[in-house]
Amino acid sequence: MPPRQRSPARPPTPAPPVALVWERREPARRPAPGPLSRERIVAAAIAIADKEGLAEVSLRKVAAKLNAGPMRLYTYTDTKEGLLELMVDSIYGELVGKGPAPGDWRKTLRSIAERMRQAAEKHPWFVELLGFRPHLGPNALEHYEESLAALSDERGFPNIDDALQAYETLNAYVVGAIKSEAAGVRAERESGLNESDWQAAAWPYLERVIATGRFPMIAKVVSEATHPPFDVTFERGLDCVIEGIAQRLGNAKAHDAEDVSDTQRPRRRT
Repeated sequence: MPPRQRSPARPPTPAPPVALVWERREPARRPAPGPLSRERIVAAAIAIADKEGLAEVSLRKVAAKLNAGPMRLYTYTDTKEGLLELMVDSIYGELVGKGPAPGDWRKTLRSIAERMRQAAEKHPWFVELLGFRPHLGPNALEHYEESLAALSDERGFPNIDDALQAYETLNAYVVGAIKSEAAGVRAERESGLNESDWQAAAWPYLERVIATGRFPMIAKVVSEATHPPFDVTFERGLDCVIEGIAQRLGNAKAHDAEDVSDTQRPRRRT
């Protein structure tokens, strides 16, 4: 008998696309034992996070707060990650509609930064969920759209690449700054020591280190730096970012003007 021929291998069947939490249809509301909605679930989760911290948020705790079984929440989101996404988007919703008006792009950038920091102060857990993958909820996208639209005004950044770079640079600074601020608050809460107490406890060690003479710049920081409060350092850092963007924008415009001048300059005949 001739050898059996093996049928060619079939290409793997592509995995079906995973539906994002934003694409889940709102389930029909049931009156008993308690009415549920996406808004009520998110509000309950945010209340827990604001009071107890992000680590205490769970589908089971949210269900208990709403006097509902955990399985009922699964029709809205069946993972904690999905719940966190809904929570983040709700905070972005507090920013939507209050976006900066087109015009002076420096004021636009400052407004974006300050409103983001205010949201993080109101909801300290919010910053823990920033800085990873972009958030794709409707409110987050609306905030993103408003910000870029304000920057893309003809008096600001007519080039979308420049507007995007400015927004992302600002966002990187703001997220890093408010994460640092939140880490300090969290350390104070967990250790029971405020900044002055911590500095007093660490000073004998630091004094011995400085006395070795190996760290002259650290000694200068200790003896000469003014150490302003975070509000001041945040604003100063924001000034540095905005002026850096202005410098880059000015250099780009000057370079473009030179290119135009070169193309208009008559060529010399050889």
